Amino acid sequence: MTKTTAPKKPARPKPTKANLAKEAKTPANAKLTAEELIGFYREMVRIRRFEERSLRAYQQGKIAGFLHLYIGQESIAVGCVSLMEENDHVITAYRDHGHALAVGMSMDECMAELFGKATGCSKGKGGSMHYFDPSKNYWGGHGIVAGQTPLGAGLAYGLKYQEKKGCALCFLGDGAVNQGAFHESLNIASLWDLPVVYIIENNGYSMGTSQERSSVHPEAGIAVRADGYNMNWAKINGESLFDIREGVKKAMNLARDESKPSLLEIHTYRYQGHSIADANHKKYRSKEEIDDYRKNHDPIILYRDYLLESKLLDDDGIKKIDLAAKDEAEKSAAFAEQSEFPIEEDILKDVYWEEDNPDQKQSEGRIFFND
Repeated sequence: MTKTTAPKKPARPKPTKANLAKEAKTPANAKLTAEELIGFYREMVRIRRFEERSLRAYQQGKIAGFLHLYIGQESIAVGCVSLMEENDHVITAYRDHGHALAVGMSMDECMAELFGKATGCSKGKGGSMHYFDPSKNYWGGHGIVAGQTPLGAGLAYGLKYQEKKGCALCFLGDGAVNQGAFHESLNIASLWDLPVVYIIENNGYSMGTSQERSSVHPEAGIAVRADGYNMNWAKINGESLFDIREGVKKAMNLARDESKPSLLEIHTYRYQGHSIADANHKKYRSKEEIDDYRKNHDPIILYRDYLLESKLLDDDGIKKIDLAAKDEAEKSAAFAEQSEFPIEEDILKDVYWEEDNPDQKQSEGRIFFND
């Protein structure tokens, strides 16, 4: 038998360069006000400056553990969250800082959590991968690859059970699509008609492994796997905030109005390594590739240029937004630095509801092994 080998293909073709002036006229974007359009830019810049400041803090030894930065992917969190309504929910993986800031969490509580301080959003016990704020329908921040995908289905099931019109946005990386829990989640979401939108933030690399080496049919994309579950799917250009809003809104409407799930693949790119511990990220991809994305496909630069060309902002306005974001990030680092660490006596708090609220305890037996 003669063994044949298919010709080598690129892991994923780059999308056609975004045409924001054209995409701004699509139904999801045509009625946006100048204030809203400028606000999207402000939020993307805030996320980037926060991430850059956290990187510096990590390099100074102020942050321990892992640090997964969102630099390059800001348009996704901002574009998706801008479409949320009262009964919509967000859950994501460990690259969670951008989503947290987009839903309205403060830089102070987010930076303090990175520093492991008691003033952090998880009281210093979660760190980079475990941001939470239920008051904003934000459910993390999960460190296990694809571990959030069944929970996303659960959020959607809760909405359906309570007969609330809403949807769950469940974000994941391209590496998570090869996990069993992901496929189990798609199956049950389609079988039960759950109002969930799975959003793959496809930055091209599963840690340090390209899609060419990790996933079959990379040229067709990975959202096409939804066909196996009779589920709606689409591919979206992540360098365009407008394209994101248009594509994601359709899926959210399908979830809210018909209780149908979707799988979306948003083409994006991360400039840093998988985490800051990924010292080899310039070895499994070329400098030319990174520079090309920075120069020609950066979502913030493309959106900035659109605002300038549309006369919605001038150079001074751009500079003011950037300086304000840098100042806010610096102040958040100072806040984190000055905050106290959690005390040892609190180590077992915030683990079990019944332990923290004994008057509501209904179960019997020990909660902790050392009881």
